[in-house]
Amino acid sequence: MSADLNFARLRSDGAASIRTRAAIPPTVLMSLLVVLVVVLWSLFPSVFTGYSPVNGDTGSKLDSPSLQHWFGTDYLGRDQYARVVYGTASSVTSALVAVAIGLVAGSAIGLASGFRGGWLDATLGRFVDVLLAIPGFLLAVVIVSSLGFQTINAAIATGVSAVAVFARLMRAEVIRVRRSTFVEASYLEGGNRLQALLTHVLPNAYRPVLVLAVLQFGTSILVIASLAFLGYGDPPPSSDWGLLVASGKTYVTAPWLVYAPALVIVATVLSINRISRWLRNPS
Repeated sequence: MSADLNFARLRSDGAASIRTRAAIPPTVLMSLLVVLVVVLWSLFPSVFTGYSPVNGDTGSKLDSPSLQHWFGTDYLGRDQYARVVYGTASSVTSALVAVAIGLVAGSAIGLASGFRGGWLDATLGRFVDVLLAIPGFLLAVVIVSSLGFQTINAAIATGVSAVAVFARLMRAEVIRVRRSTFVEASYLEGGNRLQALLTHVLPNAYRPVLVLAVLQFGTSILVIASLAFLGYGDPPPSSDWGLLVASGKTYVTAPWLVYAPALVIVATVLSINRISRWLRNPS
């Protein structure tokens, strides 16, 4: 009888543990909702607003937020909410490009360095150290100044500045997995280094790197918006989020021109960071 009770207790405790692990915290749900809205804005902007981001009504210049214009209007009478919505595609796409560059290049460097070791590890390690020694934003400014003032160039610069972060994490994970018993056992079974790399090392080393990619996506949005704020992105009449903040700061009597896009940037970045923390430690 006691054995049955113990078994039932263990089963109920296990079910409760599974439910606890499966439950998504409310803050994560809110973050997922924010990111979903941002993604939908970038894919279907015309569904969320009927106003043009380029053409405005000069009779409605610098109107404060209202039911008709949720984020107010700018100095040309353009709906600020529409400009934020239409600017989402550029901000999200450029951030994805930046993350893709950092993820692919950094992971390749870290994978080769950690798995091969020796002189290759030393050479690539010095290259990564040089990149880490330069502040990421400063490196992005130097690169985009060399390539030209466009949002895509800002994305490339942001991605290059993130290569070292991905490379360092991938190298650490590859070294950890490479020393595992199951990797050594694969050699004893007749496997070669390439098979061990693709079959055992890479599948067990990429998860933390993907979590970092989610975190870096939010960071890239912030960096690219900062570059656009400084004038390193596309020129007007584009509606990149950073450019909207930069153009709105001129009109001190219309603070919503700064607050609205700035709050969207902050909400998006914080939401992505919360999702990244949850993926790393689901709790």
